Amino acid sequence: MNDNTPFEQIIQKIDPQSKLLRAWKLKGGVSAQVTALELVRPDGQRQKMIVRQHGPAELKRNPHSAADESRLLQLVHTAGLPAPQPYYLDQSGEIFPTPYLVIEYIEGQSEFAPTNLPDYIRQFATHLSRIHQLDGAQPALSFLPRQEQKYAEKLKARSAILDESLNERRVRDTLEALWPLPQRNPPTLLHGDFWPGNLLWQQGQLVAIIDWEDAAIGDPLTDLANSRLELLWAFGPEAMHHFTSLYQSLTALDFTDLPCWDLCAALRHIDQIGSWGVDEATERTMRERLGWFIGQAMERLPDHEF
Repeated sequence: MNDNTPFEQIIQKIDPQSKLLRAWKLKGGVSAQVTALELVRPDGQRQKMIVRQHGPAELKRNPHSAADESRLLQLVHTAGLPAPQPYYLDQSGEIFPTPYLVIEYIEGQSEFAPTNLPDYIRQFATHLSRIHQLDGAQPALSFLPRQEQKYAEKLKARSAILDESLNERRVRDTLEALWPLPQRNPPTLLHGDFWPGNLLWQQGQLVAIIDWEDAAIGDPLTDLANSRLELLWAFGPEAMHHFTSLYQSLTALDFTDLPCWDLCAALRHIDQIGSWGVDEATERTMRERLGWFIGQAMERLPDHEF
């Protein structure tokens, strides 16, 4: 059996009249193995697809990852969001021992040096606000986890060794004193990891939002805060502020607790920076900006009753 045999079998399941031309691994993503396929139809037309196989850690967290991702992608695709369309879900174990999902291949690439940064940020903010227009209370999304619960578990998992260079103890103490946060905004769909690496662009246009495995339901400010930090890392404070202003102009939310969600976003990443494999200078800059991000959040915290 050659390395492509399983993928040839997948194509036969999807369209017995088509033939696999090639298969190649795609970089990126830690929760799933991603393989691109190119096939030829009986009429000579070529088409590309993506096969996503969730890894052991993701399957342990959620044994229904493939099925949930398929449901979510169909929902957001139907809603008109630029997300890959799901083609085929196989949970039989006949080809691979674990479920896999076949989805649309969208031509494009992540952009970390846009020629028109203001327009990039405008599209970034617009598409995030469109995701948040999907009502989190609708039954069709009930299979997704609650983001607040994810952070509650993160707060409980306090390591014996905290990163004091980034004031992790103070961040945790502050959030624990404030938790749970009041529900000021209706719950919406959250992408969960809306950052430049999960957006595909073509000729200056955002054409696809990918990697929805961290999707959840919750306050849209949780997504906003995470994106603020990611844009700070990618493009600096001015870009972060510009993005925030644009997003605020597109929504009618209560932003009182944004500093609290900023701290949640910071906590999410404090213990991860060292594992990303970036060079020393980049890590130093990221740590400096994260420290600044934490500081500005602390300064802007609203008055709460404890």
